[in-house]
Amino acid sequence: MPQGQPVEVPKDGLTTRQRRNRPLLMLHTGEMKGKSTSAFGMALRGWNQGWDIGVFQFVKSAKWKVGEESAFRALGRLHDETGEGGAVEWHKMGEGWSWTRKQGTEDDHAAAAREGWAEIARRLAAERHGLYVLDEFTYPLHWGWIDVDEVVDTLTNRPGHQHVVITGRYAPEKLVGAADLVVEMTKVKHPMDAGQKGQRGIEW
Repeated sequence: MPQGQPVEVPKDGLTTRQRRNRPLLMLHTGEMKGKSTSAFGMALRGWNQGWDIGVFQFVKSAKWKVGEESAFRALGRLHDETGEGGAVEWHKMGEGWSWTRKQGTEDDHAAAAREGWAEIARRLAAERHGLYVLDEFTYPLHWGWIDVDEVVDTLTNRPGHQHVVITGRYAPEKLVGAADLVVEMTKVKHPMDAGQKGQRGIEW
């Protein structure tokens, strides 16, 4: 595991143990695939630790049945039935506060995205989840549908011990600056460059 070498120890009054266990704001951005996949890998680790997992998808179609959703819903049922792992909630387009390209105006989409963010902010204030996956959340920020300053302020001042991971391209600089962990997926090579289409088990 890479070992960080700080130039100086932060003067935050925290012990080494406290600093190690503080909640993180994480951002997966860049042009290449794998941003959401990596976030869901973190969510699997969190579920295994017994954390309450909340997934919020802002772009993907409600009709697109991704493998991760099926797996996490099954893990949620396992927790409900046996107590193993953590609770799971999965929210996406068509389930209350996501948007769709195919229906309504851009104003409708923007209003729905803002409603979705308002629900997440309420949950953060209530310390509802241990780990939040805000999948494709950078897009409504990039398009100006949700105020970046409000998001950054809410996330950096969230109470309790709540981890947040955000995915998507075009991450605003203020969000990059606020995050504790930022990874940029850079493409070296992709089978689609040679005309190959996405396939089961790899893309969904």
